[in-house]
Amino acid sequence: MDLRQLRYFLAVAEEKHFGRAARALNIVQPALSMQIRALEDELGGALFRRTSRSVELTEAGKLLQTEAQRTLEQAEFARHSVARALRGETGTVRIGFAGNAIFSGKLTDDLRLFRKQYPDAEMIIREVSPQQQVDAILSGQQDIGYTPDHSKTVAAGINVQRIGDWEMRVALSDTHPLAEHPHITIDMLSGEPLILYDAHDTHEQLYVMLSQKLRDKLYVAQRSDSTLSVLAAAAAGLGLALVPAPVRQVKVPGLVYRRLNAPELKANLLLISREDETNGAVNAYLALAKQSVP
Repeated sequence: MDLRQLRYFLAVAEEKHFGRAARALNIVQPALSMQIRALEDELGGALFRRTSRSVELTEAGKLLQTEAQRTLEQAEFARHSVARALRGETGTVRIGFAGNAIFSGKLTDDLRLFRKQYPDAEMIIREVSPQQQVDAILSGQQDIGYTPDHSKTVAAGINVQRIGDWEMRVALSDTHPLAEHPHITIDMLSGEPLILYDAHDTHEQLYVMLSQKLRDKLYVAQRSDSTLSVLAAAAAGLGLALVPAPVRQVKVPGLVYRRLNAPELKANLLLISREDETNGAVNAYLALAKQSVP
């Protein structure tokens, strides 16, 4: 028994005539009769009472009519559901993000666009430290990540696209002597306790460039995976925090932001995902997020 036979059976049951059913199905009558006979042979009994003028359903035929309609409806529902999932219209996208994805507006813009285009898809959003995102994606706990560049993003099986670049800012206590300067140079950072993100590890570009410029005067006092923790430490006078320019939107009592006169030091944002992604909703989200890159 297959779906085609059930469709043929239902056509005969509706038309109560093999000739009319064959015309409705756009097949020849002998082919239709053969399929119905094969179905009856498989089930072990007659489904129709045949007369010279019409055909009527037997009791077994009436039972099959109900079940066939239900089966074809379920098959159509399954086809429609799978097709929607493959197009990304349904399903779940699990998104991890670092702070600058929020402050830059990129994440919220992408979320709004995806919700507008795919209102029936589910999004699960949570803040995840940059150093944990690659492992979370490879292990299947997360689908998409918004993270600054760091050593772990160069990993087998991870697709990476740069989606943002910004100048750096120095966040510091308003009582710090350097707060009097409208601009801060690299030389002014010499010997000062610096507060960096965990993502700015010893292999990451920002740390490497600071090392080249400050040499033995580079002093990293603290690291954190949270933007608010970095800003809180800076506001408390525990050091100077180097943060992406969009973070200056965050107002913290006792904290000021100053431009860093070092255009070669950049903050960035990456969109990371699995290279072999098969989830339709995830692929739809990625397509929209990549299209919206300036």
